[in-house]
Amino acid sequence: MPESIVILAASLPWLLILCYYDWRYRRLPNALTLGMAAIALTCRFGYGGLPMGLQGLLGGVICGLFLLIPFALKGAGGGDVKMLFAVGCLCGIIRTPGVLLSISCAGVILAIVMLLAGKVDGSRLKHACRSIFDPTYDRAAGRENLPPRSDERVRLPFGIAIALGTTFSLILDTILITGANP
Repeated sequence: MPESIVILAASLPWLLILCYYDWRYRRLPNALTLGMAAIALTCRFGYGGLPMGLQGLLGGVICGLFLLIPFALKGAGGGDVKMLFAVGCLCGIIRTPGVLLSISCAGVILAIVMLLAGKVDGSRLKHACRSIFDPTYDRAAGRENLPPRSDERVRLPFGIAIALGTTFSLILDTILITGANP
């Protein structure tokens, strides 16, 4: 049985619980994010020793660094960074590029769907685009008309994108592995 299917089966309940928390409360509890990172690293060290454990730790660090700049710019929450760290620990460095690409695509799709459904407010995106591309745009006046960052409709539940991208990446990995070794 491919390792990716084992990772997916073990992590799916955790991912679903975090999706619920992020959608309902726009929070990702530390007990779930850091707890899963600890469990993932423990399993990796126990199953494959030091090499596999270090692969998980390196994957976690790289995944966490992926959201560090958006976090510093207040574009991502700390829970998102910790959840992505846990996903990196779970998947390891070998799967990190595919997981990050899948998560990024899932995030774009989620944002578009939520904008079209009216579940998030696009005024901050519009303000950013106009600030970059429209030299006649009055940035100060535009900034005054923005909703507060604490407003529920401004925040995208990125934990859902992390869960969807991780699931897709692990399923694709399983298909590619089983297709290469029938």
